[in-house]
Amino acid sequence: MALKTTFPVPPEQPPLIPISPPRRPPLPDKEAPPQRRVKRESKQKLAKSLGDGARAARQKAGLTQADVAERIGVATEVYGRLERGLLMPSVPTLRRICMALHLPADSLLALGTGQPSVWEEAPPPPPAPEEPAMRRLMRHVRKLSPTQIRALSLVAATLRREED
Repeated sequence: MALKTTFPVPPEQPPLIPISPPRRPPLPDKEAPPQRRVKRESKQKLAKSLGDGARAARQKAGLTQADVAERIGVATEVYGRLERGLLMPSVPTLRRICMALHLPADSLLALGTGQPSVWEEAPPPPPAPEEPAMRRLMRHVRKLSPTQIRALSLVAATLRREED
């Protein structure tokens, strides 16, 4: 004889009524949208000014976007967006940009204090100028394992011997 198991049938539930989110109060005298627009435009102008200043300093230093991006620890695409004024950097990133380009934050932020920055008082000796191709090669080399570096060193030594 098999036992028959029965389960209680739940009572029918009424259909769920969707609950709409609470309504926002109306804006007072329609002042908020123009204020937001002004704030957004101000931020866009600052981002554009900051990007233009960074681009001018980078070009003056003879660096590529990839060089600066590597020095400040961001992707090249991110730095490119920053230079085009499409991205506002965080404060730590802004500081790293200033340090990499030897540029006072005042000039990037369009502030005129008239006081020289620390690196303007005693500029470090300029590094030996490297060609962009050499900097690009060094970026790749830094990502190699020790075994790969030894192999690359042997290839470079062989190429030098062939030149002589």
